[in-house]
Amino acid sequence: MNISMLLDMAAEGFGDRVVIGRTDDGLTAGRLRELAAGGAHAVRAADADAIVYLAVNGPALPVALFAAARAGVPLVPVNYRLGDAQLGALLANHPRALAIADPEHGEALRRAGLEVRGPAAWLALAARNAGAPADDDPGPGDSTAALIYTSGTTSAPKGVVLRHRNLVSYVLGTVEFAGAGPDQAALVSVPPYHIAAVSNVLTNLYAGRRALTLEQFTPDGWLGLVREQRITHAMVVPTMLARVMDTDGLDRSAPSLRALAYGGARMPARVIETALRRWPHVDFVNAYGLTETSSTITVLGPEEHRTALASDDPAVRARLGSAGLPVPGVELEVRDASGGAAAPGETGQIWVRGEQVSGEYAGAGPAVDERGFFHTRDRGHVDADGYLHIEGRADDTIIRGAENIAPAEIEDVLLSHPDVLDAVVVGVPDEEWGQRIEAVVVLRDGGAVDADALRAQVRGTLRGSRTPDRITRWRELPRTPTGKIVRRDIVEALTAEGQGART
Repeated sequence: MNISMLLDMAAEGFGDRVVIGRTDDGLTAGRLRELAAGGAHAVRAADADAIVYLAVNGPALPVALFAAARAGVPLVPVNYRLGDAQLGALLANHPRALAIADPEHGEALRRAGLEVRGPAAWLALAARNAGAPADDDPGPGDSTAALIYTSGTTSAPKGVVLRHRNLVSYVLGTVEFAGAGPDQAALVSVPPYHIAAVSNVLTNLYAGRRALTLEQFTPDGWLGLVREQRITHAMVVPTMLARVMDTDGLDRSAPSLRALAYGGARMPARVIETALRRWPHVDFVNAYGLTETSSTITVLGPEEHRTALASDDPAVRARLGSAGLPVPGVELEVRDASGGAAAPGETGQIWVRGEQVSGEYAGAGPAVDERGFFHTRDRGHVDADGYLHIEGRADDTIIRGAENIAPAEIEDVLLSHPDVLDAVVVGVPDEEWGQRIEAVVVLRDGGAVDADALRAQVRGTLRGSRTPDRITRWRELPRTPTGKIVRRDIVEALTAEGQGART
């Protein structure tokens, strides 16, 4: 099954409904199909073997996604924040691509020898060819729909191969066709090179929900657009929700908002608890997934959020910090050090299997075990009722004196302090212990807590061996646009000679 099938179903089921952009000048499902066909004609005429997209999010992205699908080539959305060397190496893999780029990002593509079109020029090209005969056979479900390069926060970016069957399986397993009413509108605040951008194009279209994107996030800009466009559904990363909840003087009214999904990084308990109380009418959903899994593989739903917030039972309350339960079609295992099934509550490595799971990298083939399970490289545990609790990346584990320490549990204690807005814990090389524990915190304006008090709070909550050897205050933490902390930058900064507290 090719993802073009999803577009055909939408065009035939509600072709006159605006599904991309604003109500006054957006694209209907029918027009999106016409532009996709025109874009596919341009791809074939150029004898291109991919569409490289190096621009901000907007209507050009879904047209490019479906044009690539109809032409039988992959979409390659590229991180325009990569350095010149990384970007050049990545583009060298696609010398015959049709290229779309913003003016400020196009030079890298020209250096790679590609002809560059801006998003507006791409849409115009697709429109000029919209009357061209459509290809009745856009390609099999086993062909590549998208090649998404990982963020490269700990290593060089790797190209994740997402086949049509992976993406279609995800959509069919998680979304009801035409399930959204004509008044529903979704606001997506992630960059186009993130799996959530691609998956949200597909899921919102299949549901019949109009989708808008926000190029540059600010709390007041986001809230203003929610009110102006009567947004009913939104997707944010935790740092965005934290800024909406924590920024002083904001008008946080959002009467149209019905549902808000979040994911991409750990959500501080303080932030989600505040949001649930301030917006009791909103259904909150925590979605956990990876690029390699075509997006979401577990979900903590709205009623589970409300039940956990209201509960006095510590086990139920703890679910507010969980990633929820697997979505239909996904099998999940937490394995112990021997490779066997970890007991409830026991930390282990998270493995997943399902038709939506790609687990495949360009040039390397599938990275799954003999049973078809993919190693997420995340650590976590399931509780007695099967709820998944993420404890961080396996590579983030601190080994201090032969003791394995999960940074997440220390970060949770630091974030529980009312003056701490953000926190990260890392292992820094140490001759005596192998690694020592260091933390960096971002304090609320006017926050007066000092490092000794924070260390005492950790020591009073956890074992002494988990108390940071040093806590440093910074103005902000380095994060990717999807909210993931860039730990290697923090470790490098803390280990640099003469590094002191940054204020």
